[in-house]
Amino acid sequence: MNTVGGKNQKVVPEAKKALNQFKYEVANEVGVKVPDGGYWGNMTSKECGTVGGYMVKKMVEAYERNLAGKQ
Repeated sequence: MNTVGGKNQKVVPEAKKALNQFKYEVANEVGVKVPDGGYWGNMTSKECGTVGGYMVKKMVEAYERNLAGKQ
């Protein structure tokens, strides 16, 4: 984890918009109702964990495909 002064910092800050869009796409895929106004604070831990876990799964799969294509 990258931390500077005790706060989490994005490794690639320019990716914020793309990651946010990816989050909404994944939420729709897994059937989690996207919160109105973009505020996720009223979502359950289970819902947020489902979205986050599936995001990680898809990113790992994409990375593995990329690695396999380079060999």
